[in-house]
Amino acid sequence: MTSAADLRHRAHALGFDAVGIARADAPWPNGDALRAFVALGRHADMDWMAREVDRREHPRALWPEAQSAIVVGVSYGPDSDPLELLARKSHAAVASYATRRDYHDVIKGRLKQLAQWLATASGAGVKVFVDTAPLLEKPLAQRAGLGWQGKHTNLVSREHGSWLLLGVILSAAALEPDAAAEDHCGSCRACLDICPTDAFPAPYQLDARRCIAYLTIEHAGPIPETFRAAIGNRVFGCDDCLAVCPWNKFAGAARDAKLAVRADITAPPLAELAALDDAAFRARFAGTPVKRTGRNRVLRNVLIAIGNSGDAALVASATPHLEDADPVVRGAAVWALRRLLDPAQFSRLREARAAHEVDPGVREEWA
Repeated sequence: MTSAADLRHRAHALGFDAVGIARADAPWPNGDALRAFVALGRHADMDWMAREVDRREHPRALWPEAQSAIVVGVSYGPDSDPLELLARKSHAAVASYATRRDYHDVIKGRLKQLAQWLATASGAGVKVFVDTAPLLEKPLAQRAGLGWQGKHTNLVSREHGSWLLLGVILSAAALEPDAAAEDHCGSCRACLDICPTDAFPAPYQLDARRCIAYLTIEHAGPIPETFRAAIGNRVFGCDDCLAVCPWNKFAGAARDAKLAVRADITAPPLAELAALDDAAFRARFAGTPVKRTGRNRVLRNVLIAIGNSGDAALVASATPHLEDADPVVRGAAVWALRRLLDPAQFSRLREARAAHEVDPGVREEWA
């Protein structure tokens, strides 16, 4: 039988920055919170969450043989304050985790190696998960002692702040569990107060319908107009509630070479992104989380950012997208131009183009 010390040594040797063990067969109250979240509609149009509530309620609902959960973390701590990007209004702000190689690929490869070693050492079955299965990773991470779910609902670590990417191995072996982490948020509410769209109805609760990360990544249609100005220049995700966490002062910049930041995705000019066709988009964002979201959705976000830039020079970047094949992109272009042009200029443009628009949603943007 393998020991927890052996497991930690192997995990750190593979490049994981944190590792802990939780019982997978223990009572699991987190399912109730998930059901309440879905019942209130706070999962927005992520229908897969509602469909898989039963499987997410407990690790054993996903795999009945599970006895232990090994939770690992990889730091992606940025080397500068992500909030500084928000002042560069003619450049795009991309969430820190997405300026690197897709973490699913990096973590899953290492996790499979660790799981294979564990299966051989323990003689028990294993299953590997990196964010794509119906498993509540953050509550498991808290139970495994990696950190606690902060008031922003993300994991907070005393060593790595809010910058941990997680992976999980479920094992049929009954391993000695670690002590669960305690909550150290105290009276702090910095993450709640900084949110531009008031996405936190209360501490430890998130309404995805108002979350910029959800709106710019998961949401497929037009972004509700009430949130567009607040999005600023965030074209993929949002780091605000993570970046402001006081526990980040103990976190260093990520050292993992396979998760090195790519300079071409860090604050790229909005004009450059607006000029990308589908092939160029795929080439630029190959191997990153941004590529999975797709050109049209990201371009929608870029046009919202152009509208928020106050930079009249970007009119030339937005105007061609009035002819885009995607009506969501066309609608975002209309909104951007409404913000950048003076009323007389926009009125002339509307007279020239609005009558030719066939999509009702885009016609509403012109109105």
